[in-house]
Amino acid sequence: MPLRVAVSGGIAAGKSAVCRILQQGGAGIIDADDIARELVAPGKPALAEIAAQLGSQFIQPDGMLDRVALRACVFADPDAKARLEAILHPRIQQSLQQRSEASDSAIVAVAIPLLSPQSRARAYGWLDRVLIVEAPPVLQIARIRARDGSSQELAAAMVAAQLDSAGRLPMADDVLINDSDLSSLEHWTQRLLARYRQLATARK
Repeated sequence: MPLRVAVSGGIAAGKSAVCRILQQGGAGIIDADDIARELVAPGKPALAEIAAQLGSQFIQPDGMLDRVALRACVFADPDAKARLEAILHPRIQQSLQQRSEASDSAIVAVAIPLLSPQSRARAYGWLDRVLIVEAPPVLQIARIRARDGSSQELAAAMVAAQLDSAGRLPMADDVLINDSDLSSLEHWTQRLLARYRQLATARK
């Protein structure tokens, strides 16, 4: 069984960059966002449930999910957000666990952006460690704006809508503060990877 490390943290904190560095160092990568996209492909049961629960207006004429419209809806409507999560989260959790168990890598980084202490304790109790990637909110907002052209107000609202550092850090086994350049992030990620290799070896 590989050492299974969740990689989570705030939006635009640098989780994807950390996963790339871990992958370059030989770790397997399983991404919850990739699985979510697979689950809502045309013809998939989850897509039909979304249409039934939230409305067929979120399905485009070509059968694809209208992600932009759905994102705007769930951002503004907590009830819609809860219904969407009830459709997707159990399926994502099951797939992440199955794929991580089937991996032939000694270390598997499981990217879970929306991990919370509650879901860590319940649905994700099978994880071995949790790595939280953090960045100052001012940097998160700047990165969101640079990435997708969002307004200052929208970027700030996206950061504010997420679980804050105080809510995330209690579930962390490891914390990376990404407040500098990529070379600094790579240095600290490599140090963590060396530690994960030791832990993976000790498990055998």
